[in-house]
Amino acid sequence: MNSQIKKETGLIYVIQKHLASRLHYDLRLEEGGVLKSWALPKEPPVTGAEKRLAVKVEDHPLGYENFEGFIPEGEYGAGRVEIWDRGFYQPLHQDENIKEILILGQKLKGVYTLVRIKDRQKGQENLWIFFRNKNQEKAGLKDEKNTNGKTGQKDK
Repeated sequence: MNSQIKKETGLIYVIQKHLASRLHYDLRLEEGGVLKSWALPKEPPVTGAEKRLAVKVEDHPLGYENFEGFIPEGEYGAGRVEIWDRGFYQPLHQDENIKEILILGQKLKGVYTLVRIKDRQKGQENLWIFFRNKNQEKAGLKDEKNTNGKTGQKDK
């Protein structure tokens, strides 16, 4: 990877696998002194062909990116939490409706985007789509362009 990012200066990125009332994955990105958080109902996307719903949830304090264990019954989010992926990220483009980021995780690597969608019927603004960009040139991944993080095979 031809990235100019040093891990020591990157922002925190983590995905926690959370077996609560339903299995989901919590995407957490360091921003403004907290971990901005989105719940993904399915495993995070590893190819440019996959898109995932991401529901914006409450921010978490810095330090929570290291949490693994059990949240006791009766507490919000009760169930098992384990780290699925971790690393660092760099914002590439950001406004109130889109976040394009370069993820440098142990499993996920490359340019990913979160796009806010609005449920016009319910007036909800916490719904986003999370996906791996098909064009990975911003990440300097010319040789790995559109490569699947799991198999190493080129995306179709």
